[in-house]
Amino acid sequence: MGEERFGEFVLVRRHGEQGVAELVLDRPKAMNAVSTEMARSVAAACASLGGDHGVRVVVLTSTHERAFCVGADLKERNSFSDAELLRQRPVARGAYTGVLELPVPTIAAVHGFALGGGFELALSCDLIVADRTAVVGLPEVSVGVIPGGGGTQLLPRRVGAARAAELIFTARRVEAEEAHRLGLVDQLVGAGEDRESALSLAARIAANSPVGLRAAKRALRLGQGLDLRAGLEVEDAAWRAVAFSGDRAEGVAAFNERRAPRWPGQ
Repeated sequence: MGEERFGEFVLVRRHGEQGVAELVLDRPKAMNAVSTEMARSVAAACASLGGDHGVRVVVLTSTHERAFCVGADLKERNSFSDAELLRQRPVARGAYTGVLELPVPTIAAVHGFALGGGFELALSCDLIVADRTAVVGLPEVSVGVIPGGGGTQLLPRRVGAARAAELIFTARRVEAEEAHRLGLVDQLVGAGEDRESALSLAARIAANSPVGLRAAKRALRLGQGLDLRAGLEVEDAAWRAVAFSGDRAEGVAAFNERRAPRWPGQ
């Protein structure tokens, strides 16, 4: 397993030849509160992962036993002048868009608190695996702001406009079972099993064509919000991008030869 650190608070682990990479939030003394430095590190790690064609799936995890991420570092924010807060905004956004724009499938492994920007990091992933200790929510209006890491746009895409409005307007915290029932998380697993379950899911996904995975994600993301006709054109463009690839040729050959494919990744 190879490891690379991005700043003090973010670690990337590459799991052998599986094509699975782990993006680890590692600021345990602050329950992974997202400071300016940590936001820069998340963005830098995402840029590195996005450009690595050996990476097929990214899993977002936490080293803190009781929290995935508690959101923005409000102690740091409290020290900012208005001008400093404005200057920090694109840095903060860079962390969330970095995760959101990763070109490969992404999975968040959530336990304990995933609140505010912490839940928005999870929402920026394609799938969320949560254990039974998870508590999620977007409490920003309770401190005079709004979800600014994508929450007002990503949450309604998951659960619908009215449900998202209720959760954002009330600022309430949602425990694991209700979160699963409402669709705030996709899989609910036993306490302490979120990371291993997410890595296992990532390994199953990573066994598939790297070219196919990236194209499928692109079609899913670009097609959101479009009418059906426009969405089908997005899908057709993605199909054309893979139809004449080495992965498609290898996939068909492996199927006919009844063997596991050896993906060229191009």
